[in-house]
Amino acid sequence: MILIAFSFGAFLEGAAGFGTPVAVTAAILIQLGFKPLSASGLSLIANTAPVAFGALGTPIIALAKVTGISELALSQMVGRQLPFFSLIVPFWVVWAQAGFRGMLGVWPAALTAGAAFAIPQFLVSNLHGPRLVDIVASLCSMGAVVVLLKFWRPADQWPARNAAAAAERPPRAAHGGPSHAAPGRDAAPAAEADPARIRQAWIPWLLLSGLVFAWGIPAVKQVLDDLSAPSFQVAGLHQVVVRSPPVVPQPSAEKPTKPEEAIFKLNWLSATGTGILLSALLAGLVMGFSLAEMAGVYGRVLAKVRFSLITIAAMLALGHVTKYSGTDATLGLALAKTGSLYPFFGTMLGWLGVALTGSDTASNVLFGSLQKITSEQLGISPVLMCAANSSGGVMGKMVDAQSIVVASTATNWYGHEGAILRFVFFHSLALAALVGLLVYAQAYLPPFSRLVVLIP
Repeated sequence: MILIAFSFGAFLEGAAGFGTPVAVTAAILIQLGFKPLSASGLSLIANTAPVAFGALGTPIIALAKVTGISELALSQMVGRQLPFFSLIVPFWVVWAQAGFRGMLGVWPAALTAGAAFAIPQFLVSNLHGPRLVDIVASLCSMGAVVVLLKFWRPADQWPARNAAAAAERPPRAAHGGPSHAAPGRDAAPAAEADPARIRQAWIPWLLLSGLVFAWGIPAVKQVLDDLSAPSFQVAGLHQVVVRSPPVVPQPSAEKPTKPEEAIFKLNWLSATGTGILLSALLAGLVMGFSLAEMAGVYGRVLAKVRFSLITIAAMLALGHVTKYSGTDATLGLALAKTGSLYPFFGTMLGWLGVALTGSDTASNVLFGSLQKITSEQLGISPVLMCAANSSGGVMGKMVDAQSIVVASTATNWYGHEGAILRFVFFHSLALAALVGLLVYAQAYLPPFSRLVVLIP
């Protein structure tokens, strides 16, 4: 769970983001014998610490554009907030599944994964910038855990006792997939499998990782957008809505207030899902499936997920309604009235933004300017509060409707989205509150506040 949901999930978040890690890691956990609720909830909880730097730094880049603060300054500040939680999350996700005693049983793996992620996350974000933070940190985390497992195994073989459901299912050898045996000493016979079949089983994940990473490169996205992204202005909405102070800066002759654009772009070719689809088609051909067989499988899958697709589309539409109706600005202005407690509640505003829109990038675009204006009025570092919007937002990722629907779809557990939300809601709120307390300490209390003054 630590290796897949946290470390490998962080790699997928850094390369692609936007729900990809939850979809992939939840499906893998199901194959390892985790129940649908656990696979969904744990993947959502684990996909927190890397979100602010996800999709090759897209959330930070977007935040820099709307606030006018440099990418490096924002990257440095977020890099002085999230590493604390990168260290905590591996422990937290095991505790959520196996309890406190279970967490103690695997603390070396949790510490290794968290430290090997947090340290590179801090260094890369502060010395290089936001684009490669998750990629470098996740590779370090995966490598460190793999090396640890060469020399150490937990005394309590909890996974072996919980793999009974998976063991009852026959292995999908014909598909080249991995055995369902749980990891640990009880799964030793799996290592004696035919090396050629082991290599074949790795092919889908190598293709997936490579293509998802390629799709996340800005230059590749731009080329694909140029080839495939028709756009049109939404009639009756484009440049009709105008935001006024204090939601936006006071207009001037040099910087007048611009009406909100409402342009629909169908960027289907550059979407991460297209890269995933291509990797699945290539993997199917490599493993010996015919086009007719794959077409049949995809047809059955589309029939199953038709309502989930409608739900995701509806929630994306709701995010735009929230933006153009001014709901986001109203909520932001209400939290801005909290005075000296604003560092805490401003962080919770980021959490709320992601919970409503489903995207840390969208939350930064919606609330970034408001965070800057409010913090300047209160005499608080705008770099701190703009970064807090992104750092607090990552904890809202596990309760947004799109992520929950993606998790339920990936685990074939349709109609149980409410159960998944109840599973993760406490964890989301508790972690967001901890981020808020850290930001409050960085605003007012040494030595945490020294992390802020070091950034120009």
